[in-house]
Amino acid sequence: MKEYHPFKPIIFDDSEILILGTFPSIKSFENNFYYSHPRNQFWPLLEAVFNEKSDDKISFLKKHKIALWDMVKGANRTNSLDSNLKNIELNDIESLLQNYPNIKIIAFTSKTAEKLFKKLKFDFPTAYLPSPSPAYAKMNFQEKLQKYQQFFENFVSC
Repeated sequence: MKEYHPFKPIIFDDSEILILGTFPSIKSFENNFYYSHPRNQFWPLLEAVFNEKSDDKISFLKKHKIALWDMVKGANRTNSLDSNLKNIELNDIESLLQNYPNIKIIAFTSKTAEKLFKKLKFDFPTAYLPSPSPAYAKMNFQEKLQKYQQFFENFVSC
């Protein structure tokens, strides 16, 4: 049975960075929020980058001009792995970018999201951030943190 993305993008008029994942995990569906698997490192990574807690995640994102969404609008799956997604339907990223012209760069938190975006043949500045998923064990937290810090330092200096 096809599942559809359960939440809207978190985006503000002054958002400058759009972080795109692939599709919420089953745990994120249950918790009704982005990156909410208890072992997912997304929020701890951002907290470490900005050296502050993200108790109110929406305010945290707004303060740092970060928007969140996912590439996949709907898909069939039996688990949370990107490789398990079938019959994929994409979100309308191009319209989102047209409606929020302050977005300057898209950062992907998965290679799958990046590949799906490239299929759109839409020219826009992009970057890849290592997956914060507990399933991505090729890098430890400190290695991921270094990549996230480099991205945000380079973006702020632009």
